[in-house]
Amino acid sequence: MAELHDLTALEQAAAIRSGELSPVELTEHYLARIDRLDDTLGAFLTRTPDLARKQAAEAESAAAAARREGRELPPLHGIPVPVKDLNNVAGVRCTLGSRTLTERVPTVDDHVVGKLRQAGTILLGKTNTPEFGLSCHTENDVTSPARTPWDLTRSAGGSSGGAGAAVAGGLAPLAHASDGGGSVRIPASACGLYGIKPSRGRVSTGPLHDITGMSSSGPLARTVADAATLLDLLAGPMPGDPYTAPALPPGETFADYARRDPGRLRIGVLTAPPIPGIEVHPDCHAAVAETVALLSELGHETEEASLPADESTREAVTRVWAIIAGRSPVPPGSEDLLLPLTRYLRECAAEVSGTDFAAALFAFRMLGQTIADDLMPPDTGYDVLLSPTLATPPLPVGGLRNDADPAAEFASLLAFTPFTTVYNATGQPSVSVPLHWNAEGLPIGVMLTGRYGADAMLVSLSAQLEQARPWAGRRPDVW
Repeated sequence: MAELHDLTALEQAAAIRSGELSPVELTEHYLARIDRLDDTLGAFLTRTPDLARKQAAEAESAAAAARREGRELPPLHGIPVPVKDLNNVAGVRCTLGSRTLTERVPTVDDHVVGKLRQAGTILLGKTNTPEFGLSCHTENDVTSPARTPWDLTRSAGGSSGGAGAAVAGGLAPLAHASDGGGSVRIPASACGLYGIKPSRGRVSTGPLHDITGMSSSGPLARTVADAATLLDLLAGPMPGDPYTAPALPPGETFADYARRDPGRLRIGVLTAPPIPGIEVHPDCHAAVAETVALLSELGHETEEASLPADESTREAVTRVWAIIAGRSPVPPGSEDLLLPLTRYLRECAAEVSGTDFAAALFAFRMLGQTIADDLMPPDTGYDVLLSPTLATPPLPVGGLRNDADPAAEFASLLAFTPFTTVYNATGQPSVSVPLHWNAEGLPIGVMLTGRYGADAMLVSLSAQLEQARPWAGRRPDVW
């Protein structure tokens, strides 16, 4: 018999609306699974069982009142949605994955958290992240590493590795995540999930905005429809936002597009990394080849494409990432508690002049213009770019972390993720789709990227691929 965590988030929400399922019952089910499995998976940095039970009771009362009065509820009312520990939840510890901030308790919600509260979701806790989200693994000195449920010796990726481990391990039906260099798509690939990095400005980064424009919150989920529904809750401008993506037509939702045919699309296939000197694993090439065959079967036009490898991309990413590390809120006198990678990047930041930083951001804008002009011009260019999500299958825990040589660690992070960071630089929407598992049973994601603002089209294409080759029925052993 199916258990509650076998249901999709939308199936759970429908049962709550009808009265067949109580948010209290659902929350207790997930809290019990967290108690049993989280020490193994490393999904949570902070658990919030008392708050979750309070919110679940409130959600149950609201659901009962809505049934009596014939009112509609928000689409994920009563559904548990953990929040990544890079985002502030008022009254809940937020460590940013750093030993320097283990006692930090914010008093104000980030905008995305406020939207989750308004939607009636339940906070099970804050999910695991590397220190200040600077790595694409999730290993810090605050708690145990986040592991992919498909092989507990391997990393869940990062920096939203805790969110990926939670959803893939059945500790939450879906999760909030964020992506500044691939941090939604990397754990999606490593954990066999669907993840969306929205267009720049689709989801508010406020009230403390990312000045580089690289980062955005997005959903991690087992199904496209669940992810699209969570994106609907997170999306929309807020006062003070420096960027705003084009809105959907009035009355339409991303969930609507998960039920729509995308039409025939022209798809450019990128298999060579845009950063020189990086090798792509045969399993990642195989995942792309399988996806090309499936897209052709579905009637889409696919064609080999290329984005010239350019060393300036690596240089720009390094400089901007150093500035991000340099701006991290490290309390005075606590530098010795930082991880070696964080200290290294902060030292690099001291060498980046204002002119250097501006030049790096300008390189990002020029990269976006090059893609828009050469690969994706309206009417004549590609509608979608397809590539591997990562350069290798999921790596062993500790396979990227190198405390003895943080410069080498940073180089290995770029080599692991040469495809993802490009679209943080350009601001384009990009998704990782779990269409392939290798001979070892490890998930291998492929990445689909659209023109700026074309998030809805990516949702439709992803849903079409999901219908043609469903993946949600796959279960890791820990399920």
